[in-house]
Amino acid sequence: MKYIFLLSFVLFFASCGTSEQPTETAPTEPNIVTERISYQGDSLTMEGVLVYDSNLTTPRPGIIVAHEWWGLNEHPINSAKKLAEQGYVAFAIDMYGDGKHVETPDEAQALAGLVYGDFDGAKARFNAAMEVLKQNPHCDKEKIAAIGFCFGGGIILNMARQGADLDAIGVFHGSLEPVKPATIGSFAGKVMVMNGEADKLVSQESIDAFKVEMDSAKIDYEFVNYPNDLHAFTNPKATEIGEKYGLPVAYNKEADEQSWAKLEEFLSGVFN
Repeated sequence: MKYIFLLSFVLFFASCGTSEQPTETAPTEPNIVTERISYQGDSLTMEGVLVYDSNLTTPRPGIIVAHEWWGLNEHPINSAKKLAEQGYVAFAIDMYGDGKHVETPDEAQALAGLVYGDFDGAKARFNAAMEVLKQNPHCDKEKIAAIGFCFGGGIILNMARQGADLDAIGVFHGSLEPVKPATIGSFAGKVMVMNGEADKLVSQESIDAFKVEMDSAKIDYEFVNYPNDLHAFTNPKATEIGEKYGLPVAYNKEADEQSWAKLEEFLSGVFN
């Protein structure tokens, strides 16, 4: 009887050692796809850049990326790629038409002025881009946010003030002046503004007025100042541009990385 027990004991542990163990499936590496898309907005042909991970099997939140006053250059497109790597469907939109981007401040100021001079037209362009994003099968059309840089930050702030159907907006060194001030109920989403404390293009008066406006409209917002940083601190070419044209702009790698991490945390809190 003792031998039978010992044999059973040995066989039991032998079977444990040889049984198949469950294997973990390695996470799939992102397969980032970039598509240039033409669409109509405000009677113009617009050209945006859609970026997503084709390995994702379920629709993901969509993020609009609005460019600086230079137009749709590599900075917003690179930002869209970073968002796609984080699992979002990102659309770097065109606010000028034909995917236009320019090199000189005079050209940029002229184009930005045309957009702000006809803000109803700007809304039509923005809404057309948002519809393109929502209709993409990779995007969860019920979960849409927007981010913007400089001119683009001002654009998305003003879209929010005028009732854009967005869950959240993230603004990097953006213009704070309203085309039409926010009122109670005008925007139900969350707002994150990341500003350079030494920004000579955004006055303390503008900041104070913005905070009063957001508080009065009961909008959920956070305002972050990065010490000693100038305008355009997220654009790697800003220092070169500033030196070339005598503009008070400069890149700061630390503030760029910190503000992007802040955005990641912000979006994760909104959508997860």
